[in-house]
Amino acid sequence: MDTRGGMRDEDFRFFRSLIHKETGIWLGDQKRSMLASRLSRRLRELRLDDLHAYRVWLETADAGGSELVHAINRVTTNKTDFFREPEHFIVLKDWVAGRGSATRLWCAASSTGEEPYSLAMTLAEVFGMQAPWSILATDIDTEVLAAAAAGIYGEDRLRTLPAGMKPRYFLRGRGKYSGQACVRPEVRRHVEFRRVNLVGEQWPVGERFDAVFCRNVLIYFDRETQQRVVERLLGRLVPDGLLFLGHSESLHWMAHQVETVAHTVYRKRVGQWGGGQ
Repeated sequence: MDTRGGMRDEDFRFFRSLIHKETGIWLGDQKRSMLASRLSRRLRELRLDDLHAYRVWLETADAGGSELVHAINRVTTNKTDFFREPEHFIVLKDWVAGRGSATRLWCAASSTGEEPYSLAMTLAEVFGMQAPWSILATDIDTEVLAAAAAGIYGEDRLRTLPAGMKPRYFLRGRGKYSGQACVRPEVRRHVEFRRVNLVGEQWPVGERFDAVFCRNVLIYFDRETQQRVVERLLGRLVPDGLLFLGHSESLHWMAHQVETVAHTVYRKRVGQWGGGQ
């Protein structure tokens, strides 16, 4: 029996297949140790002996799927910063300045909230806090969504904010929150957090958006899944809406469906359709 990377071959194949089916994320053989390490944290909470026992738990004792959510939370990657890849926020700010103040954005991989709050601050700079702009922030990971909704960050997390934004959009923590900062309530009221699985059969998203940010997500999907997700995202855009991807991502292979507006910023070509729900 091979237990390389902290788990048996058959258990690695089971978890890899399960994660791919549920999230679209494909883990190569080189991710075996990483996967074992992340799932092992859950073993301690459940007081299970090994990953094989955890596999049996998922197969036999998780009829409602609640434990599957915990497993997915453990394996997703949540690297993010405020105003990460800042060029995109310059493009967005210039673009929305010519649109109405009811602009609606979707941040499709919100992680711990830095990206949707960066979008919120960008729109606030253009339209002000009283305007009816709004942001839907979604993620597959319920734990990072809860942290994002709370909007509390260590002071070190604010180092990438543009000059002057910290006092305008954050409250300084005091007492037990010393060394932390909280997003101001007037900012948070513009942002709605919702769990969405981008590879799920149905998205609980009925709205259409002026722009969608789905950055640094496609890199974890195979090409077939990438195309399916992108086409569905395009289908949630207004006719002239923009899709923002991460700087390491590209849709050059979908040039017949999208046109490049700026680096990794795309618009659906006229006459193209997006894939519904």
